[in-house]
Amino acid sequence: MTTISAENNYLTLINVFTVAPANQQKLIELLTLATENSVKKITGFISSSLHRGIDGTRVTMYAQWRSMEDYQNMRSNPAASPYLDEALKIATFEPGMYEVVKTFLPES
Repeated sequence: MTTISAENNYLTLINVFTVAPANQQKLIELLTLATENSVKKITGFISSSLHRGIDGTRVTMYAQWRSMEDYQNMRSNPAASPYLDEALKIATFEPGMYEVVKTFLPES
């Protein structure tokens, strides 16, 4: 389960893919396959959430890793590469690495 908290010190990735609306679903399927078949099985993976842009031109993945080292180990693992290579044939990719600074909740 995704838990957003400044206290957990996870590495947060917010990756934005831009895609033609006709290819949005294919991109979602490729990212789902990569995550289900390899990424989520790698040590240090905490969680990820896949988001579909309402206008059809974006897909965003929010992911949490225990550490930068664990994330780098995943990037060097060839199991996810075929899916990601295929995804980059139909989409551009803007990766971003973040740390949570603050979370806000409604007042009760």
